[in-house]
Formats: sequence, structure tokens, C-alpha cells
Amino acid sequence: MANKNKMLQFVQKEREMPAKREAEARREDFLEIYGDYVEAKAEEQASRCSQCGVPFCQNHCPLDNNIPDWLKLTAEGRVKEAWEVSSATNNMPEICGRICPQDRLCEGSCVIEQSGHGTVTIGSVERYLTDTAWEENWIEPIKPRRERAGSVGIIGAGPAGLAAAEQLREQGWQVTVYDRHDRAGGLLIYGIPNFKLEKSIVQRRTKRLEDSGIEFVLNCDVGVDITFDKLREKHQAVLIAAGVYKARDLDCDGSDSDGVRPALPFLIESNKRGLGDTLSAETAEGKNVVVVGGGDTAMDCVRTAIRQGAESVTCLYRRDHANMPGSRRETANAQEEGVTFEWLAAPRTLEGDSGKVTTVKADRMRLGPKDASGRQSPVVLEGAEFDVKADLVIKALGFSPEDMNVLSEELTVTRWGTLRVNPVTFETNLPGVYAAGDIVRGASLVVWAIREGRDAAAHMHSYLRTLEKAEAKVAAE
Repeated sequence: MANKNKMLQFVQKEREMPAKREAEARREDFLEIYGDYVEAKAEEQASRCSQCGVPFCQNHCPLDNNIPDWLKLTAEGRVKEAWEVSSATNNMPEICGRICPQDRLCEGSCVIEQSGHGTVTIGSVERYLTDTAWEENWIEPIKPRRERAGSVGIIGAGPAGLAAAEQLREQGWQVTVYDRHDRAGGLLIYGIPNFKLEKSIVQRRTKRLEDSGIEFVLNCDVGVDITFDKLREKHQAVLIAAGVYKARDLDCDGSDSDGVRPALPFLIESNKRGLGDTLSAETAEGKNVVVVGGGDTAMDCVRTAIRQGAESVTCLYRRDHANMPGSRRETANAQEEGVTFEWLAAPRTLEGDSGKVTTVKADRMRLGPKDASGRQSPVVLEGAEFDVKADLVIKALGFSPEDMNVLSEELTVTRWGTLRVNPVTFETNLPGVYAAGDIVRGASLVVWAIREGRDAAAHMHSYLRTLEKAEAKVAAE
């Protein structure tokens, strides 16, 4: 066992990420680009934690993960205990360890990072712990202490829905998850490429939930294949965790040209191919690809296009690198793989031949005064236009909610189209109907979806217990 008093090693030991595959090799496939820590390396990197009095890493984690404790346990070689602490607040630690933008959350707030020593590799240790737990068969199906008769329906098998399903099943409730797709996982299965998150990682999570007694009803679009009212009749409580999937459009001439595509269908098709499905849809192979946007979805698209064999891949973003919303780590990986970034650039028009896009005419921008969000607004530099050759233009400008009237005209929405809920309980204006994740928050991070799924589940449990007690009282009388 490792020395139990070996924390605060950040002065003696350098920060070291798991080995990363060379860019030339990883351009050729969709395998994950980072390797795994061996036990000794995980212990070494965890020992760099300063165990500071105010755990800023934990404070900046949406799940409030007890990071200092599980780092200390890892450094001491107590891997199973470390995993138990890690998984106590997170339903998918190995997934968050792979796809969370740690550079903007826990690692970006690390005290030793601020002091210039390089952050503790929190995400990589988190991934190591739960991958080890799977390998050692520490993770088993849920076995509730007691079965309860109450039934819960969850709309959406993404991270919010899956987290809530797990929490409610642990309490013994009968849980059914409905999803429009043919596989469970939401954006985890279809929106995030394999080179960031191999699909077997997601599938073993959903299989565990199935083995725990959770029912999945797939290829079921609630509001189309089954009415929302029917769902409410069948279940004592319902959680809407549908996510936001309506792509924001380009505001320029030519945006309806052939060859202009939203990001999500492009990513879904790529992930389906990776899962073994046969599709006739075209890929980026041999094309000059332009991706418009600067978030994590844009990075997923440019890196997918590279792997599909694109002739060239260019990312247009209207602000500068410092103001890019996506993970710095993902941007760096994309640059290594051959993506060209045009900062401070935005499409003016999309030109084409016979209705097919051939060129993006773009404006150079500068950053002007701050807008209502506090960010500097991009302003067009007149006379600084430039052209980018394009056979395929992918819109990665973010997502908006779909029309919630399809579910029910009774649901109250905000001016942004998201569902309005009680900010504490996550209950909508309809009794027994809750909502969590992006459909409440707007397009956001997986880790926030997990957090809200867990929080909503806790309040749904209280609501169901109240119903259960009322029914017992009536039966006793």
C-alpha cells in the first residue's frame, strides 16, 4: 500500500495526463485518444492534491463531488473506498471523467493550478476509479431495500433521465424510461463522438439499469406515439428530461442551400455507423467542410469530419479564442488533428452552384462593447471579407427547446421555450409532473443534467412517499 502521508506532492511531482495518442494516428479512427492510468500513476497524480482548507475544486463541480477525499484515498491506494466516495454523488463518474470540461470546472479552480504548479488531473483519476470498479465487478445491479408500488415515467433517456431513474429505483419505485431513439443514452450515445466517449461505456451503464428492473420503452416519441395524458394516467409521477434538440439556424443568405446541415444529425449518423448501423447518408469524406460555432458541439463536428476523411476542415467562430465557450483541451486536440480555426469570423453569405453550397463568404469581426450577458459583442469589420471553399457547412450554433405543446398545452414555459419549474423542487405547474436537465436549464453540460436529474428525483421521492402514506391511511380506515 502507498504511503498514507504523501499528499501535497505537487512541488516534487509534475502534472502528467494519461498518454495521448499521436494526432496522425488518431485522425484515422474513432477510438478514444487518451489512455488509462496504471494504479501507481493514479496514486502519484492524486498525491499532488494540496488538500486545501477550502476545496475550490469541489465548489466548482456542479455535483459537489467530494474530490479532495477521493484523491486522498486514491493516493493511499484505497481505490475501492475512493470509488465509493466518487460514486456517492455522481451516477456516471467515468463518463464525466471523459467528457466534462474540467479545465473550466474543477481543474480550472484547483489551488495549485492557480499557483502555477499545474492542476491535479482530477478528471483522469475520476475515470480511473470507476473504470477499475467495472473491471473488478464492484458495480452491481441496484437492489432496493424494499419494493414500492408507486410508478414513475421518465421522458428522455439522456443523462438527466438516467440519473433520476437510478436514484428513484434505489428507493424501490417502479421506473419506466421512454425515449424516441432506438438506443438509450440520449446525447451520450448519439451526440458525443466515440473518440471522446466510447459507446460501450454508455451501454454498460444502461444495461445495469435494465438489470436493476428499470424498463426502457424505446422508439417511443411521447406526444406522437403515446399521449402525455396516457403517461400521467399510467404513472403516479412523471419526469420530463427531454433535452433540447432544435438547432439554431444561420442568419445569412444561402443558409437553406443543399450541403448545409445541422450538427446533431451529422453526429448521430456518425455514431450510428460506429455502432454498426448501415446508413445511406453522405459523410464528410473528400469534402471541404466548414463548421460554424465555437462550443463543444462544434469541436465534435470538426474532429468527426477529420476522421471521416474530409479534404479540409475549417471552424468559423465570431469571437476570439479567449472567448470561445468550448473546452480549451478539445480545441487544442482539434488543432493538433489538422483543423483550421478562423477566429473573429462569421458567415456573411453562402454561395453555391445550382443550389449546392460551394463557398462561405465570411466577415472579419472585432470585439466591441459588452452585451447583456457581459461578453463583448462581435462587430463586423467592413471591407475585410474573405472566402472559404465549402462543400459541406455544418451549423453548430447551439440548440433550442422543441415545442412543448406537443406534450401538453397545459405546461408552462419560459420566454426561451424551456419548461418553467419550481427552482427548488423541479415540479412544473402540473401536479406530479417534474422536469430536469436541458429542457429546464437550456443547452448545458452533461454534469449539470446529472445534478438536476438527481435533485428532481429526490423531490419526486418525497412526493411519491406522500401519496403512498395517504393511500395507506385510506386503506387503514
